[in-house]
Amino acid sequence: MLEVSFFACLNLEPKFSLINRFMDRENIIMVRVIHYFEKKRFSFLLLIIATLVVNTSGCGYKSMPVPPEDMIPNPVVDLRYELSEKGVTLTWTYPTRTAAGHKLTEITSFDIYRAVVPLSSYCESCPIPFGNPMSFPGGILPEDEAKIAVYESTLLRPDHLYFFKIKSKIGWWAESTDSNIVSFVWSIPPRAPKSLQADAGDGIIELSWQPVVEKLDGRPLNQPVKYQVYKSLGGGAFVHVGEPISETTYTDNEVINGKRYFYKIQAMGVHERGMVGGGLTVDVTSVPVDLTPPKAPTGVHALRTAKSVKVFWDKVKTDDVKEYAIYRRAANDKKSKLIDRVNAPYTLFTDNKLPTDENCLYYAVSAVDKSAAANESSLSLEVKVCKQ
Repeated sequence: MLEVSFFACLNLEPKFSLINRFMDRENIIMVRVIHYFEKKRFSFLLLIIATLVVNTSGCGYKSMPVPPEDMIPNPVVDLRYELSEKGVTLTWTYPTRTAAGHKLTEITSFDIYRAVVPLSSYCESCPIPFGNPMSFPGGILPEDEAKIAVYESTLLRPDHLYFFKIKSKIGWWAESTDSNIVSFVWSIPPRAPKSLQADAGDGIIELSWQPVVEKLDGRPLNQPVKYQVYKSLGGGAFVHVGEPISETTYTDNEVINGKRYFYKIQAMGVHERGMVGGGLTVDVTSVPVDLTPPKAPTGVHALRTAKSVKVFWDKVKTDDVKEYAIYRRAANDKKSKLIDRVNAPYTLFTDNKLPTDENCLYYAVSAVDKSAAANESSLSLEVKVCKQ
């Protein structure tokens, strides 16, 4: 068993009665000090409970204890960044397992490390000069979904290279290894594009805007610019569409006719080590319109009775038909006239208002869809019916 004199380490006179308990397994010495007051009528009083960590006997010193793998959280592997005119936003997913594979219920905190290097003095082969970490609070992990951390850093210095990495921690002593490192160059971002327009068509919305030629501080741009398109359905959250583009036009084919969409464009300054997000336009809105008519009905035929004509046709095989329009003309008419409408899905019309002076009549049918534009098909083939 390892024995250490607590007060010998402190260079104190042995005026106290000591009871020492030593746990040699983890090199942890539990020292209990019991102070007996000689001149007062009190029983003993427990004064100090302390934990001493030693390498050898006596007053040796040992570094911080290393926790076992089942206590160390896995490192973050998906540290990401996004730049805007305000600064940088870091995001990452909370680890859910320890290094030994055990499930975690909580991450106490994260240590965020940052390094800032002027572009003029950057050395690619030199170590990254990370400073002291900043503590970022963690939290309880949900049962069935990933938890995302978000950290924003502003007041960045232009023409400087930034590096970030993080470590996840459980308590004050069990911390993960380093995350992946992200880096970017910060510069004065470009202004927002001007004159954003959205023109709707059939299943399509076309965007256009003016190119950006200035930075936010009014100075001319001295680097290439790309544009990130953001899209929202019905006024919901905006999401970026694809990757930034160099053109000042964009065609969105991923839309549904009759739905309202919102768009905004962000200018992105392109640098050797990444892109800096600049100003955002005011959002514009547009609704694509169905301009495609259904197919014309087929199988039209007519049956003459003593007082009416019954017109039949086959159903147009689409769910987009709202109604059918019935057209009629006399033998001397050059153009058919609309005489009535029949709501889908019915495919029968009875004409009870026959002209008395016509021996033969010609009928045709069209289909009308449900869109706001009420697109109408071409007329079916005419069917002729005469008095018997």
